[in-house]
Amino acid sequence: MSDVHSIDKISFQNTEIAFSSRSNFELMKMNFLFFSMNNKSINKLLTNILLQSIRLKLPIKPIVKASIFGHFCGGENLDDCHKSIKLLQKYQIGTILDYSVEGEKSEFGFDRVMAETIQTIRLAGKSKSIPFAVFKTTGIASVDLLEKAQKGVLQNIDEVADMNRAKARFSNICKETSVNNVRLFIDAEESWIQGIIDQWSYEEMSLYNKDKALIYNTYQLYRTNVLDLLISAHQKAKKEGYILGAKLVRGAYMEKEAAYYSKNGAPNPIQASKEKTDYDFDQAILYCLQHLDGIHFCAGSHNETSNLLLASKMDELGIPRNDERIWFAQLLGMGDNISFSLAKNGFKVAKYVPYGPVASVIPYLVRRASENSSVVGQTSRELNLIQTESKRRLLLPLCKLGLI
Repeated sequence: MSDVHSIDKISFQNTEIAFSSRSNFELMKMNFLFFSMNNKSINKLLTNILLQSIRLKLPIKPIVKASIFGHFCGGENLDDCHKSIKLLQKYQIGTILDYSVEGEKSEFGFDRVMAETIQTIRLAGKSKSIPFAVFKTTGIASVDLLEKAQKGVLQNIDEVADMNRAKARFSNICKETSVNNVRLFIDAEESWIQGIIDQWSYEEMSLYNKDKALIYNTYQLYRTNVLDLLISAHQKAKKEGYILGAKLVRGAYMEKEAAYYSKNGAPNPIQASKEKTDYDFDQAILYCLQHLDGIHFCAGSHNETSNLLLASKMDELGIPRNDERIWFAQLLGMGDNISFSLAKNGFKVAKYVPYGPVASVIPYLVRRASENSSVVGQTSRELNLIQTESKRRLLLPLCKLGLI
């Protein structure tokens, strides 16, 4: 058995631990933010106002920085992120620096994202507080180009040249992780471009994942075939002599996927129910645990049941809680009840810390707000935890006096 605390001591309802890094004023701001996000009508209204304000170039940057940006992002540049890195490290939580600029369309823009990603990798190489780097392939390559490549229909020499440059950027980023001995998450994308990303990821793993996983592909278990793809990827890695790096998530493009396949008259690849997604996600956790000799993985989840499953199975199997092959991850500003509790109990935990210029990160923030409102109960749970902690702090003086 593990030589540390019993799993029974972990409680994701302990709000004192969850919000130990937050001041009373910060809790008040969080209460307003999640109350707004929890109401779909208010959420939609504020999102539309935000997008229109950016389009009209209205001077709303201070408001955005003080609210949604300030809560979910580390800052506008790497220097700004040091405050979040230091704070998380104080509670034994690592940082995953995520340059979250989306929608680049030019070669110049793609090169800029690659250069910024390489800077995060080099910073991570110098800091034990930053166990992972991360990037989205659509930050360094055109979506249309990736879709054509996946279908095998690149039409002319210019498109082939653009694709070769995109692949070179992808390879340069992966090579940099090897040079700096840093783990790298390759974030998931929509299914119509994920196939080509999978292909590139496995090529890089075959180069750099010999002794341990440095390159991690992402598996969205809300797709019906992804559990099988994970198992096949492990068998491929085993056959070719490298370790599979896997980041397990439920998924982030459900509504977009449904619309795409409906428009194209094809079957929707998304699971028929949340229960089926939950089942496949947990099965993926168990499969990875059973094959730790060949799979190093991270469970990226805000689902309490799945996190407790992984934590309890590690204890049951006698796997040390600080085993470097297994990580838990949540987003900055969310799931603190999970992150801080797991870290306090000795597990390896990291937080995604997005950053970038405010105007450029707006698409990420809008997507995040939309995802949170569409996930049943997610913002409600966050709001309830915030309100519980606020009430606990309000009543604390009376408790100390023995009056309640």
